[in-house]
Amino acid sequence: MSTAAWPRTIFFAILCCTLSLLWPCAIRAVQMVNDPQGFGGIAWGAAFPESEAYRLAESSSRIKGYELKQGPPPLGEARLEAMRFLTVNGKFARVVARYQGRQTHEQVVAYLETKYGPLDRTPGQFSQGVAQHFNWRGTETEINLTFDVQREHGLIFFESQSLMLEFQNP
Repeated sequence: MSTAAWPRTIFFAILCCTLSLLWPCAIRAVQMVNDPQGFGGIAWGAAFPESEAYRLAESSSRIKGYELKQGPPPLGEARLEAMRFLTVNGKFARVVARYQGRQTHEQVVAYLETKYGPLDRTPGQFSQGVAQHFNWRGTETEINLTFDVQREHGLIFFESQSLMLEFQNP
């Protein structure tokens, strides 16, 4: 994955997060059945493991992004385009994953529903249209998925609820 694609991804992610804050009633969170309290065996808030498996992909004074050298792992049957592990102020806080295609989107949603709980598909309880938004909320973890229907582009945030606001603080 090219480094040039990440600025667009980050912009899209910020836009989606901003819209979700502005229209909280449009995106209903499902209570997470099985809060992982981290991602990939790494607990939220932990120091990111120094390992040959990861490479540093971005670095600023407060935020560092890492990628797996062998590429992103699948989510169930879904093959991901990219995955980035982010730390803020030295604490593991977020994973951002990107994928392409409607079939992959359906596989991602099926995986997340199996692992974290079914979505409420009652009309009016989930968003449809140009962008679909899905949200699972646990005691420590929040998962936000946005899928651009026209471009068939998906973005998933797995993040620590207690650390997510630190990305916005200077």
